[in-house]
Amino acid sequence: MTYLSTENLGKKYGLKLLFEDLTFGISKGDKTALIAQNGVGKSTLLKILAGKEVPDSGEVMIRNGIKVAILEQEPELDDSMTINQFISHGENEMVKVVQQYEKAVAAQAENYNEKTQEAFDKALAKMDAANAWDYEQRLHQILSVLNIHDLDQHISSLSGGQRKRVALAFALLDDPDLLILDEPTNHLDVEMIEWLEAYLTKSTMTLLMVTHDRYFLDRVCNHILEIEDGQLYHHKGNYEYFLQKKAEREEVYATEIAKAGKLMKKEQEWMRRQPKARTTKSKSRIDAFYQTEKKAKSGKVKQEVKLEVDMSRIGGQVLELKKVSKSFDDLVILKDFEYSFNKGERIGIIGKNGVGKSTFLKIITGEEPVDSGKVETGQTIVYGHYKQSGIQIKEKERVIDVIKEIAEVIVLANGDTISVSQFLEHFMFDSKMQYTPVSKLSGGEKRRLGLMMVLIKNPNFLILDEPTNDLDLITLEKLEDFLSNFGGCLIIVSHDRYFMDNLVEHYFVFEGNGVVNDFNGTYSEYRALKTEQESGGKNSSSEKKKSDHPKPSNSDPQKLSFNERKEYQKLEKEIEELEKKKSAIHRQMSNSDLDYEKLQELSETFSALKEELEEKEFRWLELAERA
Repeated sequence: MTYLSTENLGKKYGLKLLFEDLTFGISKGDKTALIAQNGVGKSTLLKILAGKEVPDSGEVMIRNGIKVAILEQEPELDDSMTINQFISHGENEMVKVVQQYEKAVAAQAENYNEKTQEAFDKALAKMDAANAWDYEQRLHQILSVLNIHDLDQHISSLSGGQRKRVALAFALLDDPDLLILDEPTNHLDVEMIEWLEAYLTKSTMTLLMVTHDRYFLDRVCNHILEIEDGQLYHHKGNYEYFLQKKAEREEVYATEIAKAGKLMKKEQEWMRRQPKARTTKSKSRIDAFYQTEKKAKSGKVKQEVKLEVDMSRIGGQVLELKKVSKSFDDLVILKDFEYSFNKGERIGIIGKNGVGKSTFLKIITGEEPVDSGKVETGQTIVYGHYKQSGIQIKEKERVIDVIKEIAEVIVLANGDTISVSQFLEHFMFDSKMQYTPVSKLSGGEKRRLGLMMVLIKNPNFLILDEPTNDLDLITLEKLEDFLSNFGGCLIIVSHDRYFMDNLVEHYFVFEGNGVVNDFNGTYSEYRALKTEQESGGKNSSSEKKKSDHPKPSNSDPQKLSFNERKEYQKLEKEIEELEKKKSAIHRQMSNSDLDYEKLQELSETFSALKEELEEKEFRWLELAERA
């Protein structure tokens, strides 16, 4: 049964075409994710589908009787209301049913007659039909999980994150047939996200969402709509299935472009001869040539620049925190915290909202003073700090000029240089967008530009506070690729568990009240350990969880210890470097102008490298089997 369908939807933003001729359907029970690059109007499309905005062309058709609700990326709430008034106001169908029932009960109690009895029976039937009997229970559950407690607080006093959570609670309580979600995990901590995952997975609601959270997407969605280069692709499956099919499609397309390139060269000779006889056959061949030329020059297949920026050198001392304490009135952030950072260390920071994660980052960079203790930073350390609020950028400036103010060229780790334009292209700013004023960029594009402003300064200690908010999945992959090649220290605060697990080696877990635990392992392992601890092993189900998700332990032969995990990750980089050195020496040995002594020296070095490489590869394989 189709709940919603579109026909040839099109929308422009000024002179920019966001999308056109979009035709698709959402069926009952689908849990659909919409994937596209920033700037193609995903948020605008969702608003059009929810009836909040009008398309320039095409039509949206919604099945009769289907109730649609939307959670916008930046919800518009009535500032004159309290939270309680907003949740209880008349647009919520579930609230209307409950209020009508309560009114009917009161009327019947005051004056029992045939008319009040009839009104009560109708209200009772509506309560049954809407399954509204557990409304109060669900209301308190949802508000509690989303950390909304003071219902008399005015909306005008709420932060952006609080407004988003209130709007999410309202959308869930309405219990619509079709729920449209625009970045629902923004401003939620990890525990809230996991609760929302479970809630939506069990729910019978049909979903359409835009999200950058790949674990969330993978676990909730069974259908993916992808918009790329104006084309719409359907993928019936989860995120892993989508990645597989996308890679296959790109491989096929790359082959087609290569073939088109060869055919174009052949046909160009025929075109240059300018055949005089314009027969139907020759005209057909000319048309075919232009189609082939268009595909061959589509530019979709190009050599990627592997960005390893030439960061500042790190000396012997990196960063050391000695018995650091920090609190704000009754809120304790740190209590005698101690840690010494090593070169190349990668740490993720997790914990509930409000426990002081962002404050901890400011303490490291010296923006926030400590109450007691010492923060000692090495003389060679250059911080790059991307804050949760983003970076203020001059709206009237062009994108390329914003980056050029910081650097005219970018020096890579191997000594090569690339232009600002090439650097921008790597992060999905094509030549046209580079000369666009910042004011014309989408929210996600502005955050992407802000991240580039931090990365281009060549820091050797990167601190990223919620860097993934509002970024599309394509940009996230580019950012992950950049950070995986980053040789300095890295601290990430993020609710994106997939992003964290790909990049960090261990976690600082902020438990609250100044308690910070150091956990070595992936986030999934941490959650499994927490589940074991909370269950306390008191029943058979907890024993089953223990067997399914064993606690990481140095004595467990199937798990790597912290030191082994670090060795494993270090070996990957060392093997890659040795392969490069081996190839370079091999090229030198191929030079026929070398004298015997130099050739002998190179040969000995080559043999030593080969032996070292074999040892490291053997050790890597040994650890890989257990990892």
